[in-house]
Amino acid sequence: MKLYHSPTSPFARKVRILIREKGAANRVSEELISTMEDPAALHAANPLGKIPALVMNDGTSYFDSPLICEYLDVALEGPTFIPASNIERWRVQRLHALADGIMDASVSLTFERMRPEAQRSEMWMGRWRRAIERGIAVLEAEVTDLDGALDLGGIATGAALGYLDFRHAGLDWQSKAPELAGWWKDFAKRPSLVETAPPA
Repeated sequence: MKLYHSPTSPFARKVRILIREKGAANRVSEELISTMEDPAALHAANPLGKIPALVMNDGTSYFDSPLICEYLDVALEGPTFIPASNIERWRVQRLHALADGIMDASVSLTFERMRPEAQRSEMWMGRWRRAIERGIAVLEAEVTDLDGALDLGGIATGAALGYLDFRHAGLDWQSKAPELAGWWKDFAKRPSLVETAPPA
């Protein structure tokens, strides 16, 4: 299997963390790719031209990080990160969706800031910042859900918080969510997080 990714993408990082937590880094090759260059190899793997994209040995591909994570959780040996039972499954997937939403808003904010200043939309930037703040507030209120055995909700939360620190340190989320910040401080030390950290 081959995973197309960027070292700065939080969605790709989520997948890469899961692979390492599965103990399967030697089963999935990781290939750096730039979506800004619009490469043909990525289009063949994902017609939407987005990362991450996972390509099987027979050429079959999976795209969209939740789908890739679910596939790998079943296909790879090792611990399971998406529970089978409905109650626990929906709890984990709800947390996963919240973390992905924070990533969506954060990445949108990043791209908007890359535009020339005269073309930036303060209205959209404000909406994305507020979405991030509300998401962080929910994570802070429900931080105990991150305790216990690691699951995909925790993996996604770590990828989201890592991206905020990487691209949006000025939002100062840690001072507004001290319990979550304490969880993140410990979680970020896991080898899977250290190995997938974006470039300094």
